Amino acid sequence: MKIRALLAVGLALMVGGLPVHAGRAADSVALAVLHDGSHDFDFHMGVWKTHISRLIHPLSGSSQWTGYDGVSTVRPVWNGKASLFELEASGPAGHLEGVGLRLYDPSAHQWNLNWTNSTIGRLDAPMIGEFHDGRGEFVGQDTFGGRTILVRNAFYDIRTNSSRFEQSFSADGGKTWETNWIMTFDRATPAEK
Repeated sequence: MKIRALLAVGLALMVGGLPVHAGRAADSVALAVLHDGSHDFDFHMGVWKTHISRLIHPLSGSSQWTGYDGVSTVRPVWNGKASLFELEASGPAGHLEGVGLRLYDPSAHQWNLNWTNSTIGRLDAPMIGEFHDGRGEFVGQDTFGGRTILVRNAFYDIRTNSSRFEQSFSADGGKTWETNWIMTFDRATPAEK
């Protein structure tokens, strides 16, 4: 959509100018394209008390959830253009250790989120996306139960001392989504507002 709008603006300029209202639209498109999102994850830096709710059997029709409590630590890398997310939590279903590497692509103005846990030891396929209006949404392809699925990660309810994350799976190409992982973050040492 952004590319088409820019091409239309460029063509109109070559043909002989734009009406005033079209020029304002072109400015809006240019600003959206030039947004530097390299610090969009700054809100998440620090140490967090983390509560996890996990759907035990995703994409099976089950509604049985389990919970974990632990700590997440997020550190900036490359002056915030990347970050390292470490998670350790325990609950009735066992102990979790995971790590995420978030990398900002300045040419695409998007983030790619990479994840692994201590039982796998290799990075999952990246989730690609960006932040708009205080919400970060990232989508990627993965396999689950031997079949290809879509995965969506979302960060929202972002405040100085808290935020929320949800992961959802889609087995039908994105027509329907099932939430299977929810994390709430509360800053271990609340920052002053």
